[in-house]
Amino acid sequence: MKLIGSYTSPFVRKISVILLEKGITFEFVNEQPYNAINGVAHYNPLGKVPALVTDEGEVWYDSPIIAEYIDLLGIAPAMLPADPKAALKIRQIEALADGIMDAALVSVREQARPVAQQSETELLRQREKINRGLDTLESYINEGALRIDEMNLATIAIACAISYLNFRRVSPGWCVERPQLVKMVENLFQRESFARTEPPKD
Repeated sequence: MKLIGSYTSPFVRKISVILLEKGITFEFVNEQPYNAINGVAHYNPLGKVPALVTDEGEVWYDSPIIAEYIDLLGIAPAMLPADPKAALKIRQIEALADGIMDAALVSVREQARPVAQQSETELLRQREKINRGLDTLESYINEGALRIDEMNLATIAIACAISYLNFRRVSPGWCVERPQLVKMVENLFQRESFARTEPPKD
């Protein structure tokens, strides 16, 4: 099994963590989706990471699809509950965490532009998305929809999103007044799967 991706992508990290937690052996193929020659497009016509190539040669892309494929292999631990509606709720929270990642990625790309060309309106829009998303996640924990001590597809996605915020210094004050989120990600960051997938320093 091969995972195509970059070491700094939070979406790729999500899949790497799931594979490691399940003890699935895989080869990591480092491909930068923004290179002039985009090797990722060989696996995903959209040229986006991650992509997963199975031992049988099947190719899966888009991190929620890859995560679902991996869970369908039936290898413990399960990343989704057996009950369909409960599983759907976890997938919705995963989508929210993925949206935070998307907003952070847009912010990073915007800030990489020359200062005179940067849009403060766009940066504010993305910050507002991130803040609303984090507030909602905190409320899910307070309401019992998520537990700070559990590991599933949603909590892994949340931890990858927040790690990316830290890594790229996007929304540096995210932890203020969000103590439950802090506890949740601190628990997950102690796991070997997260230690092994920490992005390299610039």
